[in-house]
Amino acid sequence: MIEKNYKSAMDLQEEIIERKAKHKSERRRSSIFSLLNIQKKLKRQASEPGYFASKKLNRKYSVDSAILSDFGKTNGVKDFMLETCSDGVSVCNGELAGVASDSDSEASRGMNAPREDTASRKHDVIARIESCYVEDPNRDTGAAGELVEEVAEENKSLLWFLLKQVRPGMDLSKVVLPTFILEPRSFLDKLSDNYYHADILAQAQNQEDPYTRFKSVLRWYLSGLYRKPKGLKKPYNPVLGETFRCCWRHRDADSRTYYVAEQVSHHPPVSAFYVSNRKEGYVIEGSLLARSKFYGNSTSAILEGCARVHLLSWGETYVTTAPYAHCKGIVIGTLSMELGGKVHVVCADTGYHADVEFKLRSFLGGSDQTNAISGRIKKGKDTIATIEGYWDGKIDIKDKRTGEESNLLDVALLKEQRMTRYLMKLDSQQEYESQRLWVKVSEAIANDDQIAATEQKTIIEEAQRARARNLVTPWVPRFFHKELHVQPPDGIIDQGWRYNHVNTSPWQSDEVIEYEDEFVIGSLRGPGHGRAPVSAGPREISRRASDSDSRDELAKRSSKSTTRTLKQTLYSIDTALRDHTHAIERLQKTVESLNEGHRATAFRPQNVGRIPTTTHSWDLFGGFVLAIVLQALLNWLFYHKD
Repeated sequence: MIEKNYKSAMDLQEEIIERKAKHKSERRRSSIFSLLNIQKKLKRQASEPGYFASKKLNRKYSVDSAILSDFGKTNGVKDFMLETCSDGVSVCNGELAGVASDSDSEASRGMNAPREDTASRKHDVIARIESCYVEDPNRDTGAAGELVEEVAEENKSLLWFLLKQVRPGMDLSKVVLPTFILEPRSFLDKLSDNYYHADILAQAQNQEDPYTRFKSVLRWYLSGLYRKPKGLKKPYNPVLGETFRCCWRHRDADSRTYYVAEQVSHHPPVSAFYVSNRKEGYVIEGSLLARSKFYGNSTSAILEGCARVHLLSWGETYVTTAPYAHCKGIVIGTLSMELGGKVHVVCADTGYHADVEFKLRSFLGGSDQTNAISGRIKKGKDTIATIEGYWDGKIDIKDKRTGEESNLLDVALLKEQRMTRYLMKLDSQQEYESQRLWVKVSEAIANDDQIAATEQKTIIEEAQRARARNLVTPWVPRFFHKELHVQPPDGIIDQGWRYNHVNTSPWQSDEVIEYEDEFVIGSLRGPGHGRAPVSAGPREISRRASDSDSRDELAKRSSKSTTRTLKQTLYSIDTALRDHTHAIERLQKTVESLNEGHRATAFRPQNVGRIPTTTHSWDLFGGFVLAIVLQALLNWLFYHKD
């Protein structure tokens, strides 16, 4: 009986242990599924461009790869990355990540977050933008006609010092320029001159006829050329990683056009830029390689690359190239600058394209040849219209079919319609933004202190060289990536750089306002696409909006973000492999040269003054012949004696 009771007690204990183990296993399985849901949700959030913009990342400028550049090399990265402990339990911000499921967190967020109306959230975004951007005080556009410069006597010696560094046909990208010929702004800033009349693209967007749209795009392109600096000046060469941003407020529309740019390469110098106003229906992206040539008494600044203008509602892309700036009279004559070369505006979607030639003034030419242009608009091989005029004056267009002639552009009237530009406040700029980076050089130039300007410019250039020497991996830009397979139209060079957060989809009815935050251009959506308190800025609004988007949209955005990251990673790997291949080739050449030197040393005669007359084979052959002659002589002597 005692044994039976003991056995029953043991069975009961085993059953209790088994039930506890089963219950524990079920709880662990539930926790694992909760962890997987939380991890999936966080990864989905992390893939949003706005989510990373919501974190103030002190990103380093030398990275190991594209992924490390965005995640592993940032301060505060543990705020949004999952940490895995040694026992396999996932922890987020030091707390157990499986305490609530995905649906529970969404339900609680929906109950606790207050609903704000669209107007309130839009007002918050506008207030944030207006607190960061200030109106650009520089309204000078220059005068029509020839652009000349009288070099002061004290600067002629510096100019001659410059001439001693160069020779005809030489690339001037590595030549140190004197500060008196510098315009106090960066080249990234100068590229934004093309967008003071971007509202013309909004007019093109509203045109039903493809030919009328093409003429409007051509009119916009020519409207970005007339601004000239005082005197003959050259902007600063941007350093690697330098950035610039600005925006324009449209007078007749509740929208802004945003411009962001980055120096993505230093040797060769390549500048990438992105312009967006999706509400008005256009996005522009492009990259240009700047190089210069010296010809003795003249020099040319050449821009290799193109810009792509997207009219979103029509799904059309217009590819444009840039003229070169030609400066003459460096040694003999008056120092002057003109635009030259043939540019192209091509729309493969409609079949229209234009070739416009910027004519240089001949040696004996009159003022009527200054800044003259001529061109043709074609569809296929047929000429539709011709263009004649001056890029800083009036440009007329003549229809070949009807013979009707009309004005395409009048700069005098255009200047009155110029939009106001807004710049980021200096104290809100990052370390490598153009204005903040070059502020001391610009102040010295404004004060006409060439010594201080040269000193400050040298400090920036030496810091750039030091950073380049310390790079152990290929440079990865912050906001742009290079597409490896780009097919531009025939005869056009595309540098292939694309904005990481590019969006060329038409403006949607639920989108409220477009904004720029930490160089990320995004849009705020209306009800049903996220809630944010009034005090939240665009960065927080973007993150919260992404949380409440539909799962299909999240999946699409995650896929796009993953594709961009993968492209950046592949480009980084490809660049690293090319660098390693070149290094191996150089090492092989070095080893071969060492082997050749070793072999030459091994066969080198010991007595340097002695020059051998015969080789070892010839010595053997000579000895053999001598032996035969001696043998014949002995035979003759013995035979003659007998």
